[in-house]
Amino acid sequence: MDVDGVRGEHGGARERSAYGPVPLDAELTAVRAARGERGVVTPENLADVQARDIAARPRPTAEELGDGGRFEVTELKAPGPPGAPDVTLVYGRPADAAGPLPVLYYMHGGGMVMGNAWSVLPRVLRDWTAPLGLAVLSVEYRLAPQTQYPAPLEDCYAGLTWAAEQSAELGLDPARILVGGKSAGAGLAAALALLTRDRGGPAPIGQLLMSPMLDDRDERFSTRQMADVDTVDSTSKATFWHAYLGNRYGTDDVPPYAAAGRAGDLSALPPAYIDVGSAENFRDDAVAYADALWRTGLDAELHVWPGAFHGYDSIAAKATISQDATEARTRWLRRILDR
Repeated sequence: MDVDGVRGEHGGARERSAYGPVPLDAELTAVRAARGERGVVTPENLADVQARDIAARPRPTAEELGDGGRFEVTELKAPGPPGAPDVTLVYGRPADAAGPLPVLYYMHGGGMVMGNAWSVLPRVLRDWTAPLGLAVLSVEYRLAPQTQYPAPLEDCYAGLTWAAEQSAELGLDPARILVGGKSAGAGLAAALALLTRDRGGPAPIGQLLMSPMLDDRDERFSTRQMADVDTVDSTSKATFWHAYLGNRYGTDDVPPYAAAGRAGDLSALPPAYIDVGSAENFRDDAVAYADALWRTGLDAELHVWPGAFHGYDSIAAKATISQDATEARTRWLRRILDR
């Protein structure tokens, strides 16, 4: 598959911005330079990229995630969508917590083609589970292109409905479920909020959308401005979307559950926290989604972190701007839980 050929469906090759890219944060840039650049992901090298990711990405055990007894961590199996395998959920909660807990139903990032439910948990447990008394369920959804839309989203929905049904046994409060994720996981979280609304499923009280991957159409200014500057370059972004959507990619046959940025009806959705870096390819899609929620009369909090590229807070977790972003997310979670 020729990515540039697919992009041609939208009017030919991209134009570079006449205004130049957004300046990068100096602290983030230094860490990024020391780490080295991630290579471009193409349809031709995708299988090798996935194999390297599986080999290199941490996959901590439940015992390791327990952090010496601070957390109780269990791997659960929820019935999958009809005709599909069970869905693995990694469940973590403070070891000393009593009573039904609110829960963050979390979807990992990785462009829909990489990542796992375990590697994201050390930070989620440290940053939110411990200080907020919040349980987490991290979803091991199937990855593209081996499994394309709608199956990964259906995995997430199946796990959500099962967790709500089993809330008493799991020690969860079904009236205080948040959905969230980063990058592709944030896109899934936004789509899941739409899907569960329309199916009458469990109603989340909030959606935490960090650098969300929302729209396959690649039409906004930031996709040209930051095409070759962001850590997710334009070719990699196109590869991710095509892997997930297959032949639907870039056509009019992409439903909002596949790309939430295409949604026309955003009514009756829960409050949203949306953040993104000013130097991200995804920037303008995230800003547009927040604006669409406001225009619908809904509650959305938007942060655009100056000079931040995609994945900045994972690449440079100790940077000042990364810590500011974590604190802002935590404050929002606390406000939603206290309502």
